[in-house]
Amino acid sequence: MAWFSKSDAATKKATSKRGQKRRRVKPLWRSPLFVTVYVLVITSSASLAGWCVWQSGWVQTTVERVKWIVIAGAAKTGFSVREIFVEGRFETPRKSLLKALRLERGAPILAFDPQAARERVEALPWVRQAVIERQLPDVVHLQLNERHPMALWQRGGKFTLIDTNGELIPLKDVSNYTNLIVVIGKDAPRHAAVLFEVLATEPKLARRVKAAVRVGARRWNLHLNNKIKIQLPEDDPGAAWSHLAELNQKHTLLARNLISVDLRLADRIVIREVINGSPDKKFNIVPNLEKQKQKPKLRPFNRPNRHPGGRLISERDT
Repeated sequence: MAWFSKSDAATKKATSKRGQKRRRVKPLWRSPLFVTVYVLVITSSASLAGWCVWQSGWVQTTVERVKWIVIAGAAKTGFSVREIFVEGRFETPRKSLLKALRLERGAPILAFDPQAARERVEALPWVRQAVIERQLPDVVHLQLNERHPMALWQRGGKFTLIDTNGELIPLKDVSNYTNLIVVIGKDAPRHAAVLFEVLATEPKLARRVKAAVRVGARRWNLHLNNKIKIQLPEDDPGAAWSHLAELNQKHTLLARNLISVDLRLADRIVIREVINGSPDKKFNIVPNLEKQKQKPKLRPFNRPNRHPGGRLISERDT
């Protein structure tokens, strides 16, 4: 009886195991670790291949080739330079400007880089600012803001042209500008514009000024065309300059045989005059007159015109 009971128990146990679901074993390729490694390998391989292709220059060469194919095709359909117009050119030579543009008639206009051309044009001695535009399909338009020569700066026996902002104009030959006033002094270019504003209030008298010397980085001495020296004060030189113009108009002061006129004192003018062949000092009893300083008229800057205009430089100047 005991044997039969053990057999029955074993049979029941086997029957119960057969009724349970078997545990499935996941394949290796479905494990998270395998997937992660696989993705890393693919990504690294793709990155390495892309880097090798980029380093070989194949991508850049292909893009550049396609670009020039498009530009050449556009040029055949009319997108080529036909005219070059410029506004504001007075001092810049035509050949220098065209050389800086690196542009000829018939060149593909889409291949022209206005930004690079602007940098080259603004490197020319006379050009302060330039605006360059492509006006499709066939026009290039330039608007130049040139420097205006104001004076010659004498330093170390050499002359350098300066503009209205006191900046140097790097010209090798300044022989065409000897009619300008010569300024002397280390800081003369920086302060010359203020002096010229004062001189402009009396233009008739200003035309007689040949040179201006900066004294002690504070004030100016003027030298006229008849070799008379005018000593301007440090404070309010405009009022002193206007007073001198008034005295000269009433008494023809500067027509006399003078050496210098000292305007530095507030209540009198000191005149050094040549008497009997030797210099002597005299005091003028005429007091300085109060006079409001006139503001010089400023010339407005013409902003670039969006429409084609100015002078045609793609042909010969006429």
